[in-house]
Amino acid sequence: MTAHQFSILFLFALLTSVLLQLWLAMRHINHVLRHRKAVPSEFAGQISIEAHGRAAAYTIAKTRFGMFSTIFDAMLLAAFTVGGGIEWLSQLTAPWFDSDIAQGLALITGLAIVNTILSLPFSLISTFVIEARFGFNQMTPKLFIADFIKSTAIGAIIGLPLLAAILWLMARMGDNWWLYVWVTWLVFSLTLMWVFPTFIAPLFNKFVPLEDGVMKERIVALLQRCGFTSNGLFVMDGSKRSSHGNAYFTGLGKSKRIVFFDTLLKTLAPAEVEAVLAHELGHFKHRHIVKRMIWTFALMLGLLWVLGELKSQLWFYQGLGVSTPSTAAALLLFFLTLPVFTFIFAPISSITSRKHEYEADAFAASQCSAEDLITALVKLYRDNASTLTPDPLHSMFYDSHPPASLRIAALRRLNS
Repeated sequence: MTAHQFSILFLFALLTSVLLQLWLAMRHINHVLRHRKAVPSEFAGQISIEAHGRAAAYTIAKTRFGMFSTIFDAMLLAAFTVGGGIEWLSQLTAPWFDSDIAQGLALITGLAIVNTILSLPFSLISTFVIEARFGFNQMTPKLFIADFIKSTAIGAIIGLPLLAAILWLMARMGDNWWLYVWVTWLVFSLTLMWVFPTFIAPLFNKFVPLEDGVMKERIVALLQRCGFTSNGLFVMDGSKRSSHGNAYFTGLGKSKRIVFFDTLLKTLAPAEVEAVLAHELGHFKHRHIVKRMIWTFALMLGLLWVLGELKSQLWFYQGLGVSTPSTAAALLLFFLTLPVFTFIFAPISSITSRKHEYEADAFAASQCSAEDLITALVKLYRDNASTLTPDPLHSMFYDSHPPASLRIAALRRLNS
């Protein structure tokens, strides 16, 4: 393949991906608009027409904004690659350092800074305009700035040494460098999962043990029935950033924690919280987390092998606007352009994820009342303004969970 042919292939893939995303977004908007004036029959009496209309408006606002973001991201990617942005930045930063690794770090860091600055307005609009308009944002400008500084500092402290190690391995380990990089990334990922709940998460949120009471008694009894051990039950002050509710597991091995957003506990009754937790336990019982990790690790191994094949191809660099090959440029170009070529495969991941959600729901129904999980989900759909009528094709590409109507119907069949 020549550089010119690869340039054309990339631009075609980029345009196709953007048009597909915009078409899916328009389908989604039109589908939600057509159904906004009537609550689906299975939710009648549980979701008011006002709440249904609010969810429709929220979904449409986010989707329209996402369309602008999609176009901007595509233009930025084209400017970085075939537009010569990475080449220009490489020529600018290379004279600053003698070491190849330092030059690579400077190039990648410089691109990250430029991308962050240019993308910042979208983050601000999402948080302080769209989320605020619908009553979800609790973030103050001061907290936004603090989060930005802390996340940037942590990213630099953790990411730069890892990146330096990867660049060194790519340059020094011969043709099988990709295998050494994969092992390094694997160890790093597992270590980060282990340390995140104890050392990183508390830098952003306050975690307090769940208070004794009916809810804790039910949760402890559920954990004992399921044979699940954790490093504690915690409540997180999620309300200081958003009024959205959630619960999650975090950590690895003995560092596993169960975390509830304070907003979730204010919304759901103890039996409903128990049912939501039972669903999350279902993921562990069916080994969904382990399966996803194995898939992710295997996929990364394959991707690094592909990068290993492309790294020595001059057309790969020149076709994406870089005249001089380097390990840093190869790494940047590959992972920047990868989503363009893989977006079409998104439904595969969605199908697998939805299967896992149905299995976790079934497990929850075997441990608790299916009706409690149904009422909990309905409350979460309502309070989070989640649309009950997503476009099926858009949902297939973007949603890791089944649409509300299908999920509730499956639970009711289990309850019958």
